[in-house]
This record gives sequence, structure tokens and C-alpha cells, in this order.
Amino acid sequence: MGEALAAATRALARRDYSERGLREKLQRAGIDVSELDETLEELRHVGLLDDERFAGRRARALAERGKGDQAIRFDLRRQGIDAELIDSALGELQPERARAERIVSRRGAGAKTARLLASRGFDREAVELAAEARIAPER
Repeated sequence: MGEALAAATRALARRDYSERGLREKLQRAGIDVSELDETLEELRHVGLLDDERFAGRRARALAERGKGDQAIRFDLRRQGIDAELIDSALGELQPERARAERIVSRRGAGAKTARLLASRGFDREAVELAAEARIAPER
């Protein structure tokens, strides 16, 4: 377990990983599967590997970068996070409409802003509201 644990702690010192993400990273590094399972179990046990914490942090970071719920959900699913944890992480965020309103207040309403919101994974309602200038800018 020594080599796997050392590689895992080095990786986790640089950034947070989902369990699946860390598993894939260590597999690419050539860590033996049996050693890998034991290492991941130990990391979960001591609290260094926690998909719930990862999902919450990742969702907040993406929301702060202007992403909508759909994009956040897609990213977390790609990272191997369970649907229940994704729902919980999204539930902790500022509502999507409020995040969309902030973007509209900075950029102005219209088709360009609506396309931006759509490309960032905001729901159809937020995109339509931005296009129709029905989200009142905060000034």
C-alpha cells in the first residue's frame, strides 16, 4: 500500500479528487488494483477522500465561474459523483435564477447574454428571460 498511498497523498495535496477521479489517476500511474482498493478505503476512512465534500466544493467553484445547474450536474456526473450527492450539492448553491440575474445585470439583457447563459448550462427559463430582458438588472 506504500506506493499507492504515497501517490494518492501527493495527488490530493495538489487538489481535491472524487473517488473515481483519484482511482483513474492512480491506475494510469500503474498502481496495482488490490493495492489501490485498500488505499482508497484508507483515505475514505481518514477523511481525505470524500465525494460529498468534493461535490460541494466543485459545484460552488463552477457556480462562481458562472455555470448553470445543467453544466454543474454534467461535470459532477463526469467525475463519478452519485446523483443523490449531485442533488445535495446543487441544493446548497444560490438558486440558478439568482446566478443568471447577476450575469444579466453585468452584461445586459438580450440575445448575446441569452446565448452565453445557454452555453454555460442555465435552464431554458433563465435563457428566455435574459433574451426577453425580463430579468430586471440590479443597479
